[in-house]
Amino acid sequence: MADQPRLTHLDETGAARMVDVSAKEVTARSATASGRVLVSPAVIALLRGEGMPKGDALSVARLAGIMGAKQTPQLIPLCHPLMLSSVTVDLALTDESVDIVARVATTERTGVEMEALTAVSVAALTVIDMIKAVDKAAVITDVRVESKSGGRSGDWQR
Repeated sequence: MADQPRLTHLDETGAARMVDVSAKEVTARSATASGRVLVSPAVIALLRGEGMPKGDALSVARLAGIMGAKQTPQLIPLCHPLMLSSVTVDLALTDESVDIVARVATTERTGVEMEALTAVSVAALTVIDMIKAVDKAAVITDVRVESKSGGRSGDWQR
C-alpha cells in the first residue's frame, strides 16, 4: 500500500493540510510552464501594430505574470510561501494566439511548478483583459507544466 499514489495535500482522514517540507533538503529548483490565448486575427493585427487602446498589452501581461508568480501562496491555499530567485514570462504571437512561457527558479525545500503555472495563468488572464474590447471570444488553453528540476523526485520533462 505504501507504493500507491496519494494526494499529498490530504491527511489520512481526507482533511486538507499543508505538506510538511521541513525534512526536505534545500536545493536549487526550477519549473517551466506554458499556455496559449487563442485570439482573433483582428487582435493579432493590433498586437503586431500600435493600435491597442490600453498600451503595450504584452508588456502588461508579462509584468502581471511575474507578479502572479510572487502571489501564488495568497491565491492557492496550500502552497508554501517561497523566496523566488527568478521569474521570466515570455509572450510570443502566432497567427492565431499569444503563446506564453514562464520559467521560475528558487533555492528552497519545495518546487515552483505552481508558481510557473500561476505566472502563465495570470499573464493569460491579463491578455484577455487587454483584448476583450476587440475579441470577446478569446480562449485560454493548454496551461501546463513543461518541465521541473531539483528536489528528491529529480528532473521531469513533458
